Amino acid sequence: MTIAEETFQRPVGELLRGWRERRRLSQLDLANQVEVSTRHVSFVETGKSKPSREMVLRLAEHLDVPLRDRNQLLLAGGYAPVYSEASLHSPAMLAVRETLRRLLDAHAPFPALVVDRWWNIVETNAAAALFTEDVAPELLAAPINALRLTLHPDGLGRRISNLAAVRASALSTLQRQIASTADPELQDLYDELRGHAGGERVAAGPVAEVVVPMKLRRGDQELSLLTTIATFGTPLDVTVSELMIEQFFPADEATARYLKEMV
Repeated sequence: MTIAEETFQRPVGELLRGWRERRRLSQLDLANQVEVSTRHVSFVETGKSKPSREMVLRLAEHLDVPLRDRNQLLLAGGYAPVYSEASLHSPAMLAVRETLRRLLDAHAPFPALVVDRWWNIVETNAAAALFTEDVAPELLAAPINALRLTLHPDGLGRRISNLAAVRASALSTLQRQIASTADPELQDLYDELRGHAGGERVAAGPVAEVVVPMKLRRGDQELSLLTTIATFGTPLDVTVSELMIEQFFPADEATARYLKEMV
């Protein structure tokens, strides 16, 4: 039995209670936000009252439930999903693909890539080839996972001079994502990455930088890169809602000059 099937077989009230507890809200807190009585929230969670389609969506919105999981809540409540999940390569996604391509190309000569909810790479610009040099072939088998590629000792891990700091930052980000989505696949990824060598805890000390750069060795050159992550605003499609655009920027002038000369 798949995880999705197990989810659908659980009552919608039980699922909603799980999301409420995950968001650390009391029934009173949620009731006030949704503008219903605490009694009604309690009845929904215990199955004494069947929520309407609109109520499921209102509760899910106030609980900040991801679109994928909102569809699962609707199915558990006996309603059809309302959020589409189109392939990124479908005709309906043409505008999204063109937007992503423009963003990636405009970021050159600095690396940029697009990943899905599970950090699988779905698109890159040419400069992102910097991250696939001298890595084990099995790490480049589709789908390529960006976090695995970065932290694996046979991937970028052996070329990152501040691996412990980068690993700590990446695992912290992944933990927050797991707390937000309760996704078991992300938990599996976290457990895998946490088990790799080089994950020693970073010793506490004076803060010398405002963000953690990735210091990547390439030959005799050490590149220092900062990263930002962007998402689409107000998505109505599951696939679009889960896309993340990761852009890398030079953290110093030497890195900027080196990357420009590469091109």
